[in-house]
Amino acid sequence: MEAKKFSTSWKASSQPRKQRKYRYNAPLHVRQKLVHVHLSKDLRQKHGTRAMQVRKGDKVKVLRGKFKKQEGKVERVELKRERVFVTGMDYTKKNGTKILVPLKPSNLMIVVLDMTDKRRTAGKEKVQKMKETKSKSNEESKK
Repeated sequence: MEAKKFSTSWKASSQPRKQRKYRYNAPLHVRQKLVHVHLSKDLRQKHGTRAMQVRKGDKVKVLRGKFKKQEGKVERVELKRERVFVTGMDYTKKNGTKILVPLKPSNLMIVVLDMTDKRRTAGKEKVQKMKETKSKSNEESKK
């Protein structure tokens, strides 16, 4: 039996079946990029980016679905299924047990970032420095 193959040289296709195949066969390091969530307007200005990878501890707001306009803390993120589980967003089963509802990252918005992780803060600083140097070089080239 052949091992699954994943092409990183894949270029965007307008065919949904190829898009689904890409997402389904994607390795975890690529799936991490697929669970990026939009930032709120104030966070977007502060960090200079539109979206960020959602992590456990972030506070998110649900934009669509049954739990629309509700906020909660991210309890866990499943890269394999590309789903996010938020506290307070749960179903009650017939036997009375509660189960967290898996939410798609595209239906969420980060309201408060959990910046306790050193790698996350270092990454953000690195990106901001790159953007600053890029904008300076663009200004110099215009002169």
